[in-house]
Amino acid sequence: MTAGAVSVLGLSELEERLYRHFLRNPGATAGDVHLLLDAPLQRIERALERLLSLAVVVEGAEGGYLPATPELVVDSLTDMRLKQLHEEMRAVTQARHLVASLRAEQELAPTEAPVVEKIENLDTIRSRIDALAFFAREEILSAEPYTALTHENIQHARPLDLRCIRRGVRIRNVVVSKALGDPVTLGYLRELTSLGAEIRVVDEIAARILVYDRNTALTPVDPADGSRGALVSQEAGLVANIVALFEKIWAGATELTSFCGESAEDRLPEVEQRVLEAMCRGTNDEIGARDLGVSVRTYRRYVASILNSLDAASRPHAVFLARERGWI
Repeated sequence: MTAGAVSVLGLSELEERLYRHFLRNPGATAGDVHLLLDAPLQRIERALERLLSLAVVVEGAEGGYLPATPELVVDSLTDMRLKQLHEEMRAVTQARHLVASLRAEQELAPTEAPVVEKIENLDTIRSRIDALAFFAREEILSAEPYTALTHENIQHARPLDLRCIRRGVRIRNVVVSKALGDPVTLGYLRELTSLGAEIRVVDEIAARILVYDRNTALTPVDPADGSRGALVSQEAGLVANIVALFEKIWAGATELTSFCGESAEDRLPEVEQRVLEAMCRGTNDEIGARDLGVSVRTYRRYVASILNSLDAASRPHAVFLARERGWI
């Protein structure tokens, strides 16, 4: 093993070289080491002091040093490092208390600082939306007038949406009824609903509304022309009014599940649904068949039926189509 390998246990390269030297030459003195390792005597002495404090070496006769056994050294250093790492992890997980002090810094910002920011660059708007979604902690409200989402839109939005849902962020989304006429869009909305998002439908939405944690609101500069940019506000009164508008839209909207209820004929049979879920997990046919209590041959017939129902060219394609339809 090369020099420096013990660094993971907290020893510096020089300290490790010293320990290895004493393993080969028990009873050697600091002067001997100073010459052999070609290191300043002062550095050698500091390193020896630390090794002594860690019980990696002990003082022997006539100013020499004796090494502790490797098993004892590794076990002792491992315990020490684990305790250090545990303390570091505990400190990191308890870092929430820093919010108060950081908020205090924010409150020192000049009162004349603008509370409404205008962003005209579309890439900057998208980046800001991504950042607001990434750091959302409690709730995201959105009312969006789009009539269809592209595959690219979904690929971009899915990781952030799923991350928010996994972290317990409540998502409430209002869409227009025309969006449900697009199979790709409808499939993604159903997927989000199956994961816990709350989605409602209205006939018309005048302008896009986005609100994050009831603290930051984003609206278009011109409701009729989204390319003109967006306004981002944290002004409490303005945000509260935008939230009130959203709540009014929400109260008059219809639940997605009621608006486009799916008949039993549109769904897979229960056993095929279980096979589809196994496909999504990447379960191989042998394990999937065993879990269902059927033969591998029968299991593969279920897979073929699923591919046929979805008009899919392959298993990955079937999983993709099933996600779009909200079947998983």
